[in-house]
Amino acid sequence: MPNWEKGLIALGINLVLILILFTIIDIVDKKIIEKIRNQEANSPLLRFIPIIMKLLKAIIIFIAITGLLQSQGYSISSILAGFGIGGIAVGMAAKDALANIFGSLEILSDHVYKIGDYVKVNGIEGYVEDINIRSTKIRDLDNFLINIPNNVAANAIITNVSQAKKRFINITFGVVYSTNNDNIKLAQDILKETAINHKEIHNEFTVAVHDLGDSSINIRFRGYVKSGSYDKFLKVRGEFLEEVIKKYRNANIDFAFPSHSVYIESDNTKIEN
Repeated sequence: MPNWEKGLIALGINLVLILILFTIIDIVDKKIIEKIRNQEANSPLLRFIPIIMKLLKAIIIFIAITGLLQSQGYSISSILAGFGIGGIAVGMAAKDALANIFGSLEILSDHVYKIGDYVKVNGIEGYVEDINIRSTKIRDLDNFLINIPNNVAANAIITNVSQAKKRFINITFGVVYSTNNDNIKLAQDILKETAINHKEIHNEFTVAVHDLGDSSINIRFRGYVKSGSYDKFLKVRGEFLEEVIKKYRNANIDFAFPSHSVYIESDNTKIEN
């Protein structure tokens, strides 16, 4: 059989194989995209799937062409060597770009954060506004938009504040030293009662006399807000404080304020301020 006929047969077989593989890739592509959309309609991962699928198709075409050329007697090692030299140059130029792409895939596949999350990355904190192929855009608390390369973010220690399931409340209430024993106990009971009655505070908390300060007997409350949202945490914490202040005042429990005692030895006079 002439070489040109063998070449046509090989070309036909390669085309059929390419069409079959392309069909399989398209089916897998469609299923993956549907699955991602069902989990998160606006997932940035949807931008990367088509790129990966096109890359797979390009690799398949490259393999098919090199195989066809080899069947026709061409030296594949020479061709690959040529691609290798050019590939080194391209690879050096595209090193950072490829690192960012793989960083993006790592962030998205591991669900490190998503758009709308409040995160801390390399000392930068704010809300994630966008995740693209090259970088993650974070809007910080000063309303500045900061771009972090994804290869940097993928290797950084990331704190996803939005993923917190609950938030810690740690408040110390200082009452004056003249508070009698009954009112010290009452002050603790008020904290317990207020926490129990607030539906957004976990019932597992601790209330105890913590220490003796310079000008106050310090009673500490340690507990958790049920929500991980920082705004919700501030709201619940504020409501808790307002209720405690109101109840302390109604019970005539006085909050302490910083004071100093000065002793004058000459006449044993004590001056308080």
